[in-house]
Amino acid sequence: MGFAAMPGTARIGAWLQRIDPGAHRRVKGLRLVTAYGIAAMLGTLQGIQHGVPSGASLSALAGGMALWASVSEAQTTREKSARDLALFCAAAVLGVASMIILGPVLTGPHRPGPELPMVAGAFLVGYLRRFGVLGTGIGSQVFIGQLLASGANLRAEDLPMVGVAGLLAALAAIVPRMLSGPAEHPVIAPPALPSGRWLPVETLMGLQAAIAALVIIGLSHVFNLVESAWAITACTYVVGNSTAGTLQRIRHRVIGTAIGVPLGIALLPIVPHAVILIWVLAALAMVIYAMALPERYDIACGAYAFTLIVTLAVTGENSIFILASRGWETLIGGVLGLAIALFVVPLQQPAALHVK
Repeated sequence: MGFAAMPGTARIGAWLQRIDPGAHRRVKGLRLVTAYGIAAMLGTLQGIQHGVPSGASLSALAGGMALWASVSEAQTTREKSARDLALFCAAAVLGVASMIILGPVLTGPHRPGPELPMVAGAFLVGYLRRFGVLGTGIGSQVFIGQLLASGANLRAEDLPMVGVAGLLAALAAIVPRMLSGPAEHPVIAPPALPSGRWLPVETLMGLQAAIAALVIIGLSHVFNLVESAWAITACTYVVGNSTAGTLQRIRHRVIGTAIGVPLGIALLPIVPHAVILIWVLAALAMVIYAMALPERYDIACGAYAFTLIVTLAVTGENSIFILASRGWETLIGGVLGLAIALFVVPLQQPAALHVK
C-alpha cells in the first residue's frame, strides 16, 4: 500500500516514523512539556509562594528555566544529564540576576537601557559553544534567563525568589530525565569548529550576535521598538558556524515565524473560552518543536512562535499589535544578524562565499 492510499492515522504514524525513528525526539518533546508543567505547578503552591517575595512571578520563571534547560540538555547518561540540567538552571538564575542588578544602573536619561546585559548574553551563546554541549547550554541559559527577566519587571528584593525558581526548575527538569532514561537518543555533539582567520569561530559567532544586539538596542532608543528583546533573540540564535549557515537559519526562522505567529493570532477569539484546549495545543507544538529542531529549523521556529503567541494570550496579553510584533522583530533581528555576518565580522572572506 502506498503512502497516499493509507488511512489518515496510518499516514500520520508513517510520517512520524520517517522523521523520528524510534520516537526518541517525541519522548524529549514530552519531557520538555512535563518539565515546564512540573515547575509551573510547583511555583503555584501556596506554601512556596508565601515564602518568597513576588511569588506571582515564580511559576513563570521556574517553568521557563526548566523548559529551556531541557531543550539544551543532550547527554547520554542520567548522571551527566542531571549535572547539566542543574548547571543550566543555575546559569539561568545568573542571567536573571544580571538583569535585576544591572538594569536599574543602566536605566535613565542618557543611559543605554536595561537591555544592555543581553549583549553579553548574546556573546556567550556563541562563544561558549567551544566547550561542547555543556558550554553551549550554559551560554544559552544565561541569555534565556536575561530574556525571561526582561519583561518580568523584577527588582533586587526578588533575588531570593529567582533562586527558588532555579531550584524548582532544576528539580522539575531532572525528574523527567531520570524517568525517560534510554528512551532518548540525544543528538551527537558536532566536532569542534575550525579556527577562523583571526579568532576561533565560536568567538566570531559571539561577536556577531553581540554587535547585532548592540545595534538593536540603539535602534530601539531611536525608533522605540515594541519588543526589542525578541529582535535580540532572533539575531542571537540565527548565527551559524558559516555565513551560508547563518543565511539558512535566518531564512528558516523568518519563514517559520511568519507561519506560526498568524496561526497563533487566529486562535485569539477562542482563547477565553477554551483555555485547556489552548494549553494542549501549545504542548503539542512544543513536542513538534523538539522533533523538528535538529533538522527542520523552520518548522521548529514556527512551532515555537505559535506556542509563544497562544501562551501570551492565555496569560493576559491581548494586544494584536504586540503579539504580531514577534514577526517583524524577528525579521529585524535576522536582517541585522546577516548584515553583521557579511560585512562586520565575517567568518570567511566574501570572495569565497558561494551561497545557493
